[in-house]
Amino acid sequence: MELFGLSIWIVRAFSLNFQIFERNNHANVLFCDPLWHRSTLHNFIFSDWTTAYISPATSRFLVSGSADNTMRLWDIQTGKCLYRWEFPTAVKRVTFSEDDDQVVCVTEQRMGHQGAIRVFDINRDGDGTDQSKEPLSFFNPTGSKAVVCAFAHIPSLILTGHESGKVALFDAKTGEEVLCNERAHLDVVTDLQMSTDRTYFITSSKDKTARIYDTRTLMVIKTFQTETPLNSAALAPNKPYILLGGGQDAMSVTTTSLRQGKFETRFWHKIFEEEVGRVKGHFGPVNTIAVSPKGDCYASGGEDGFVRVHHFDESYFRAKPYGDLEIEE
Repeated sequence: MELFGLSIWIVRAFSLNFQIFERNNHANVLFCDPLWHRSTLHNFIFSDWTTAYISPATSRFLVSGSADNTMRLWDIQTGKCLYRWEFPTAVKRVTFSEDDDQVVCVTEQRMGHQGAIRVFDINRDGDGTDQSKEPLSFFNPTGSKAVVCAFAHIPSLILTGHESGKVALFDAKTGEEVLCNERAHLDVVTDLQMSTDRTYFITSSKDKTARIYDTRTLMVIKTFQTETPLNSAALAPNKPYILLGGGQDAMSVTTTSLRQGKFETRFWHKIFEEEVGRVKGHFGPVNTIAVSPKGDCYASGGEDGFVRVHHFDESYFRAKPYGDLEIEE
């Protein structure tokens, strides 16, 4: 399935009942329900680029961050903006905690303001409009600015990816850097997605690699080397595969063929570190990839203005990724 109207990003998560979200060039957010009816949540108004994340436990809320220097909490069913937080600079990344009780956001380093990480409690009682304006914690990571973030294996730790390629763990209350891997990547970290149990995570980078790390130690477990910069990396639930997206930079797209640009979604075996397949479709760089929680489909958003939704066929589920070797669950 193909949806047109995307400006740059699709939301980085599916809801539990398989709604997906996209943002069009009129700054509205559109969604598709399980029957693929398409609607517009007209109250979703943003400026320029937008990052957003659906509450994973209940799929009740959507939190968004934008270049208009705001983070907003939305009711998914009604499209109503429940609360709005304002900051001095743009919001680069937002994400919910696993239980929907907290939100973490990264704001841009710009105009004399340091890059910052803020954690907010989310009040789920009532209609969701009674939220605190003040963050539960606020800190400025030292050194290279943070560009992506997520809650780690325990909610008291924040996992970050940085412009220098560093990944780090921060104490969510004190802002103290607990652990870091300075050379996790050789260039900016473009995406960070957690495993289902949050014991490991995957990152992508402009250094043309994706890597899987142990969340507790930040040690590299697996490395996947490609030929072009990567913008997104996702883990497939219930299967030992990862999905990578990227391609040649947008400024070079007009002089690049589809084959040379590497605009496919690329599938790699998570254990053997071998590429096992590619899915074509986009005619510009793939900017973000999200896999459904059930692992039965994925969505990709590209610079070409399309969101593509791919359902895995029977052969995907019948395949033996380990050959005749039986792996115990």
